[in-house]
Amino acid sequence: MTTTRTLRDPAGLGTILSVWAHPDDETYLAAGTMATAVANGQRVVCVSATVGELGTDDPDTWPPLRLGRVRHWEAAAAMAVLGVAEHRVLGLPDGSLARHDEAGTTLIGELLDEVRPDTILTFGSDGMTFHPDHVAVHRWVTRAWHQRGCAARLMYAIPTVEHLDRFRGLYEEWGMYMTDERPIGVPEAELDLHLELDGSLLDRKLTALAAMATQTSGVRAMVGPDLYAQQVREEAFVDAAPLSLSQAVSTASTESASAG
Repeated sequence: MTTTRTLRDPAGLGTILSVWAHPDDETYLAAGTMATAVANGQRVVCVSATVGELGTDDPDTWPPLRLGRVRHWEAAAAMAVLGVAEHRVLGLPDGSLARHDEAGTTLIGELLDEVRPDTILTFGSDGMTFHPDHVAVHRWVTRAWHQRGCAARLMYAIPTVEHLDRFRGLYEEWGMYMTDERPIGVPEAELDLHLELDGSLLDRKLTALAAMATQTSGVRAMVGPDLYAQQVREEAFVDAAPLSLSQAVSTASTESASAG
């Protein structure tokens, strides 16, 4: 594999369906990609499985109904910053997506039929953080994609080895990982899509993240604006196509058993 295969501009991705678990997942992992595609005149449809109503360490201040409402508004503000006009919220329950595999796969399949994307962006099998909701969304998207003959290009978000070498200690300090497992990452040279944001595009992503204050303000305050900007400036994806159907189904089945 060589760096010549790595896309640096989302223009080649065509219509994009960007599918995630909670509002802020898409902004951390694909904000620059989506904003650039929109600026290119491409259609971008972004999907959140939940409104993230359980995403707090302070449920007294942020009971689920209130937090879900606020996160929906935050997501709308972030999408406006990025220029993404189509944002769908599926309304599935935060924290228990692994128990909704059939419904989730059906909903994603319906979106694939409606949008007919050229490219799908979503989590890889580790969900970046091993969050069960993230892994469930990976499973749904992969299954729906296979059921439709892998017609679109499916791309999984993944950390690079170089990124992990630099930020692994910070992620441990945050307690970002949901299990004892840790991502391995891939070398930058093996990526299929790699954006390193700077200038106005990085500022745009940072502004979108700031709009999601319930999820991002604490982290930004803890690490400082400069380090935070360096941590979020990279967006990296690998193409799912090299996986055989049998490998993908086997992986999905193992993940489903683990999640259950």
